[in-house]
Amino acid sequence: MAEACNEVRRIGEVIRRARVLQGRSQREIATALGYHQSKVSRLESGRGTEDIRVLRAVAQELGIPSEQLGLAAAPDRAAPGPGPGVKEMHRRTFLAAGVAAFVPLPESVTAHDELVRALLPGLLPAAAAAPLDTAVLRDRLGAARRLFYTCDYTALERMLPGLIADLRQAAGDVGARDALSPLLATAYQTATSLLLKQHDQGTAWFAVGRAMAEAERSGDPLILASSVRVQAHVLAREKHTAQAVALVRHAADQLTGSYDRRSPEYLAAVGLLLLRGVTAASSGGDRAATAVFLSEAKEVARYVCVDRPDAWANFDSTNVALHEVSALVTFGDVDRALQAAHPLMRRHIPVPERRAALWLDVARAHSRQGRLADGYRALRIAEACAAQDVRRPAVRDLVADMAARDRRRTLPELHQFSRRLGVPA
Repeated sequence: MAEACNEVRRIGEVIRRARVLQGRSQREIATALGYHQSKVSRLESGRGTEDIRVLRAVAQELGIPSEQLGLAAAPDRAAPGPGPGVKEMHRRTFLAAGVAAFVPLPESVTAHDELVRALLPGLLPAAAAAPLDTAVLRDRLGAARRLFYTCDYTALERMLPGLIADLRQAAGDVGARDALSPLLATAYQTATSLLLKQHDQGTAWFAVGRAMAEAERSGDPLILASSVRVQAHVLAREKHTAQAVALVRHAADQLTGSYDRRSPEYLAAVGLLLLRGVTAASSGGDRAATAVFLSEAKEVARYVCVDRPDAWANFDSTNVALHEVSALVTFGDVDRALQAAHPLMRRHIPVPERRAALWLDVARAHSRQGRLADGYRALRIAEACAAQDVRRPAVRDLVADMAARDRRRTLPELHQFSRRLGVPA
C-alpha cells in the first residue's frame, strides 16, 4: 500500500512538472480538457490517477510519454492473454513512472533536466576532462551563489549541472573529500533553493538529501545548519510545518548563545536558520513559535554591524524586519505589515531577492485589502528589483488571482502585466 501511495504521488509530480515547464496554469490545462481546475489539482496531488482515460488525455495535452504516467500501450486484440511475466512487467512500468519524471527523453533535454540528472545517484553528467583545483571550484561556487541572490535563475540553472559534476568528480579523490564536502553541500543547498523557487518540490527532496549527507560528512556545524535550514524550507513547502519548526528548533538549540565571541559567518548561519523558523512557523499559523524565533533572530542581529552582499551571509536587523513583514502578511495582519514595511521601502537592501521579497509582500498585503492598483504598483517595483523572481509560479498565482478579481477590468495595465507573465486570463 505504501509503495502504491508513493507511486501515485510521483505520477502527480510528473504531471505538475510538465505543466510548470510549459508555463501553464492548472486552470488552463483543465479548460483545454473540459474539466474543472480541481480535477488537475487532484491529479497533481496524486489523487484520481486510477482513471486511465483522464491520464491519457492529460498525457496528450502536456506531451507526456504514456509510460511516464504508468500507462501501457493499447493492447493488441489478436494477442493472447497475459502470460505469467506480463503483470510483473506492468508493475515495473508503474514503479518506473516516478523515475521517468527525472530521466527525460534525449530530444527534450533542457537545463532543468540537466540539473535533475546531476542530482541523481550514479548518473554523473559530463565533468571537466582535467582535475580541477579546489580553489577554482570554490570560486565557481561563489559565482553560482551570486547568481542566486541576484535572481538570475536561468543562468544558475545552466551553471549548476557542470559545477556539481566537477565537484562530484573531484570528491572521488579520497584525499580531497574532506575539503570538497562543504562545497558539495553548498552546491546542493543552492540547487534545492532554486528548485523550490521553481516549485519543483519532488526534485528538491533529492537535492536536500544530498546536501544533508555532504554536510554531515563535512563535520562543519555551520554547513550542517545551512543544510538544515534548506531542509526546513522543503518541509514547510510541503505543508509539514510542525516538523520544520521542530527541526529548526533542535538545530538552533545547539548553536545559539555566546554571540559576542562568534564570527560573522557563524552569526549569519544561526540568524538565517532562525529566520527559516519564522517562515515555517508563520506558514503553519503558529504565532507563539513565530514570536520566539523573531525574538532570537533580533538578538543575533544585535551583533551584526553591516549588510553583506551575499545571499548566504545576508543577515542583519534589516533581514529580520523583512521576515517580520512577511509573517504579518501570512497571518493576515496586513495593516501592521504595511506599517512595518514602510520604513524598509527607503532602506538600502543590497540583495535583489530580498528587495523583491519586500515588494511582493507589500503586493500581497494590498491585494488582501482589495487595493489592486497599489498591489499592481508593488508588483512592478518587485519586477524592477528581480525580474525572474516575479515569474515564479507563486507570484504568477498571485497575479492571476488579482486579475480575476478585477472583473470590470478597471486596471488594464494589470491584465497586460498578467499576459506578459504568461498568466492565462
